[in-house]
Amino acid sequence: MAAFKIFRDWAQQMIYKIINPIVRGMIKIGITPNFITTTGLVLNIVAACIFLYAGMEGERGDFSYVGWGGGIILFAGLFDMMDGQVARIGKMSSTFGALYDSVLDRYSELTVFFGICFYLINQGYVISSIIAFIALIGSLMVSYVRARAEGLGLDCKVGFMQRPERVVLTGLGALCCGIFAPMMTESKVFEPIMIFVIPLFFVAIFSNVTAFARLEHCRKLLNNKDNQ
Repeated sequence: MAAFKIFRDWAQQMIYKIINPIVRGMIKIGITPNFITTTGLVLNIVAACIFLYAGMEGERGDFSYVGWGGGIILFAGLFDMMDGQVARIGKMSSTFGALYDSVLDRYSELTVFFGICFYLINQGYVISSIIAFIALIGSLMVSYVRARAEGLGLDCKVGFMQRPERVVLTGLGALCCGIFAPMMTESKVFEPIMIFVIPLFFVAIFSNVTAFARLEHCRKLLNNKDNQ
């Protein structure tokens, strides 16, 4: 867990080094954090619409739309990082901005997972759609437990399946499915859609594990407070 946190922090700092020149350019032309947050939501809606279209009009076994959806999810994830950087570097942080960011993040996750579940059900991948729905539940509960804990005055950032990890796993899984699945269409051993579903399975399991880990963390903090 400690090694994962070190790697996560290193990767985050590397991404910040790449996007910070863009962030400073955005600040110079007057782009606000809330505008970037809204743009991220719009991109996630576009990704969801691609999955919806693929579910309704796409042919089973054609994963090109899945790949496009994954690419847009990853691109939208950059905006999720840039809004915070614009707020920090541009000294535009506000309490409402933090609330706005959290609310739109939840809308983004709901919208994307709705599109994914719709696609999987319409294409006949029913069990996979259940996995995606469990991933949605876990994603929301990770955020909810933290928000509820902070409302009680508790610090609750434990666990490793946080939003950046969920976005990367979901988006990268979909993108890789779009790229590599056509090479496996003749495989009788490995269903190509599993390139996408396996990362969703990890999100489904470990997001819920993280939610319960946060719940247990809060229980210990509250017990310590009660015993003082």
